[in-house]
Amino acid sequence: MVNILCRTICWTSIWNKDREGVGLEHLLLTERMADSVVLAFDEEHSPFRLTYRLTWDESWRLRESHLVATTGHSTKSLSLRTDGRGHWRNGDGRTIDELDGCVDVDIWPTPFTNSFPIRREPMAIGERRQFRMAWIFAPDLTVQPQPQAYTRLAERLYLFENLDGSGFTAQLPVDENGIVLDYPDLFSRVINIG
Repeated sequence: MVNILCRTICWTSIWNKDREGVGLEHLLLTERMADSVVLAFDEEHSPFRLTYRLTWDESWRLRESHLVATTGHSTKSLSLRTDGRGHWRNGDGRTIDELDGCVDVDIWPTPFTNSFPIRREPMAIGERRQFRMAWIFAPDLTVQPQPQAYTRLAERLYLFENLDGSGFTAQLPVDENGIVLDYPDLFSRVINIG
């Protein structure tokens, strides 16, 4: 995959048909860091703002996550640190045992974090791998382990499977850097600069 020097990527949300195109994510992406602002609506159709900053090593193993979610009623923050091998601590340094074995985060609502296992674990076409993710739900900023799988269907196409019993799947096209282009029925890329 091509090295990422500095890019700006924007996605618009399309999951809420009553507010299609209202939400937007603006992501600044460098070689080992993502800095993003997401404007979205939660399940009660209340607007919220999510900012996140992620850093990782040269192998795309996440090291730090800092998130802030702001609604009309509150502001919440979440800081996580990991050794890149499945051991986690919160911002105060306390161990988070329930996330043991999780190597990546998967943040709702952004398609970007789906790119971590794709970038970190190159697969042959037809290959399927399972992962244990630290799934973060905004605007509440709750975090829990979640099993997921990815199957490489073609050169730039992956099948995502949520293995939590919901049966949710999605085919994810990616660009030349393994970054998700569009997430069917959820997100559509609108800007890519760099």
